Amino acid sequence: MFTGIIEELGTVTRIERSGDAARLTVRGPLAVEGVEHGDSIAVSGVCLTVVDFDAEGFTADVMAQTLAMSTLDEAREGLAVNLERAARVGDRIGGHIVQGHIDGTAEVLEIRPGDAWRVIRFSLDPAHAPLVVDKGSIAVDGVSLTVSAVGDEPDGSWFEVSLIPETLTATTLGARVVGDRVNIETDILARQVERMLRFDPRRRDEPAGHGSSVIGFQAAPLAAPQPSAGGAA
Repeated sequence: MFTGIIEELGTVTRIERSGDAARLTVRGPLAVEGVEHGDSIAVSGVCLTVVDFDAEGFTADVMAQTLAMSTLDEAREGLAVNLERAARVGDRIGGHIVQGHIDGTAEVLEIRPGDAWRVIRFSLDPAHAPLVVDKGSIAVDGVSLTVSAVGDEPDGSWFEVSLIPETLTATTLGARVVGDRVNIETDILARQVERMLRFDPRRRDEPAGHGSSVIGFQAAPLAAPQPSAGGAA
């Protein structure tokens, strides 16, 4: 598990492709402090397993599914990446719960600069749109961010984030331009709720779009409370 608070800007120093997989070597002296074989490090939001390391960086294998779903399919030597080590039990969670299991990619649609901040608008796949809400959390290239606006237009959905100077300088997001692809991970709580509601027998026969829920389901009345097996609390 990660928190979406980037620890270091790393650099891809080598990539070896083999069929539909790849082996990635990343320079990140801070990211390898205290690391052990088999530990997890998020690389621009993608959770990878350390298979080799030294004082300057680490190597990880990237499987076909990860390449197909993320921007790592375009990884090249010299590419800057966001790095975060897995959270320890008891750490402060400065961002939100991030698994490093991305949902896919989004495209930078628009960048609006301010005096000391920047608003970036990203595309939103129809499958992910129900999981993104205004003022909710989302991870973009592994960075924990608050959604500042969402929209659903005839030509597609989008979301925006507002970036402070620290985020612009400490992560790769400050270098993003219109047309760039980024990795996104929606809130795990939203994904769990969507999955559970999909299999709720009380909603299975409802017409699509019925109800007021953001994921198209009507809220069912709560069942009357039942006494616990142990008697009154």
